[in-house]
Amino acid sequence: MKRQGDLLIVRVEAIPIASKKKDNLILAEGEATGHNHALDSGEVYEKDGVLYFRADTTTRLNHPEHKQLLFEKGTYKVIRQREYEPAGWRNVAD
Repeated sequence: MKRQGDLLIVRVEAIPIASKKKDNLILAEGEATGHNHALDSGEVYEKDGVLYFRADTTTRLNHPEHKQLLFEKGTYKVIRQREYEPAGWRNVAD
């Protein structure tokens, strides 16, 4: 389990069936700063608003305001941190 900003990333056994491959390596767009959380290699998938990625080699997750994270070969799920406000739950803006 690793965390970068508002993302929590956990290793999983597999990417869910019927997930759709994305055409970029961005795990989250920076709403507040405009900086993206982006992988330097691998494949990113989405199912029901949840992102997953597969790293075939050591992969880096980069963001200008956070320490670079390294992921070994494997499959991972991306969990967005959420916070409560009087209007309800929302994703944390990074």
